[in-house]
Amino acid sequence: MHIQGQAALVTGGGSGLGEATARELARLGAKVAVLDVNLENAQRVAAEIGGLACQCDVTSGDSVQAAIDAAAAAHGPARILMQIAGIGAARRVIGKDGSPAPLEDFIKVVNVNLVGTYNVARLFSAACARLAPMEDGERGAMVFTASVAAFDGQVGQQAYSASKGGVVGMTLPMARDLALHGIRVCTIAPGLFATPLMKTLPEPVQASLAASIPFPSRLGKPSEFAELACHIVSNGHLNGEVIRLDGALRMAPR
Repeated sequence: MHIQGQAALVTGGGSGLGEATARELARLGAKVAVLDVNLENAQRVAAEIGGLACQCDVTSGDSVQAAIDAAAAAHGPARILMQIAGIGAARRVIGKDGSPAPLEDFIKVVNVNLVGTYNVARLFSAACARLAPMEDGERGAMVFTASVAAFDGQVGQQAYSASKGGVVGMTLPMARDLALHGIRVCTIAPGLFATPLMKTLPEPVQASLAASIPFPSRLGKPSEFAELACHIVSNGHLNGEVIRLDGALRMAPR
């Protein structure tokens, strides 16, 4: 699919990897709708790239549908979906005081990262399936965001790893499901990236994390994630695949 001129949706587009992806899509000529639960962040990015800002809670069907409809009214129906919204949390199953972790914490992470991904995908694909096919019968492409934690999660990452592992497990069956409609599905599993959240850590901690990456021994650049996400859209034979983007990193237990 040629990105230029296409309408695109980016969840979590108000910061971090999502912001970088929204910017790269705009650079390549897409009409970008920046979806984020933080409207202020979405408006800032949208204003800078000439896009549209939509407040969106990925766990709410009504909120997602409203954002899809608003983006379609402004840019036409979207053929590109970049799913980057997500949250993280670290909590041991049993606390230092011997008490079990609150179930609500686990449910919240899974609800945003996994259920939210499925929620947006189902609504986007329903609209995309109604569009006229392009070259090779393609109608659209979706890129999900997992994490290396889906494969080698660390201590305390049960909720995060489970949610991202669910995204990984959902990728191939969804690609097979939507093949009938000409909609491709791929997932990126990033490692350690220089996001705003990472930059809140002390410099020595960031340096130590970077040194754990075999090569290159530095944190990933959000622009590298964005470039891969856009390449997946452009490469019509990429489908049903999960791609680690981690500099050959394998996470230690802690």
